Amino acid sequence: MTITLSLILFSYLLGSLSAAIIVCKLMELPDPRSEGSRNPGATNVLRIGGKKAAALTLGGDMLKGLMPLALAQMLGADDMTLALAGIAAFLGHLYPVFFGFRGGKGVATALGVLLGTSWIVGLLALATWLFMAKVFRYSSLAALTAAVLAPLYMWLARPATELIAMATAMSALLLWRHRGNIQRLVSGQEDRIGEKKKV
Repeated sequence: MTITLSLILFSYLLGSLSAAIIVCKLMELPDPRSEGSRNPGATNVLRIGGKKAAALTLGGDMLKGLMPLALAQMLGADDMTLALAGIAAFLGHLYPVFFGFRGGKGVATALGVLLGTSWIVGLLALATWLFMAKVFRYSSLAALTAAVLAPLYMWLARPATELIAMATAMSALLLWRHRGNIQRLVSGQEDRIGEKKKV
């Protein structure tokens, strides 16, 4: 029980470290919460800081999800502990205690959690995102498609009830966090990858 609680707390605190804010501060870029889409995530950092800053942000946010799950796997954690650690890391990104509980939308961190749980599920989700982004050039649409399919991928590759529930919960939260993007996609006002934020 102590190990489980420690893993959950570690996962949340690690998830609360916003890669976007840290990278932008270190690279002397504007705060991503006040520029562009005002979302502290890799896509917005790409708009305001370029590819290098975006890549560092993406990698950092993925590691926040991957590391706790990899550690839990090394410690022989059961599926329930894995699921709770994954949700904690994801919620840390969405509601970071270190940044006034104003976090990002969680796409990269969710991907890290999936990779840490099952590399097959993570790679399938990543492939889905890359395909949709390449074809349609909407980061949000790519993320939404990968999110919707993630529980199915988990069911196919690692069909544990707790892990499917974790993937489903993350997908539901991702859809909720992207509700504004969904409205803009429907109205044709969503920005494509590489475009400046529309005024």
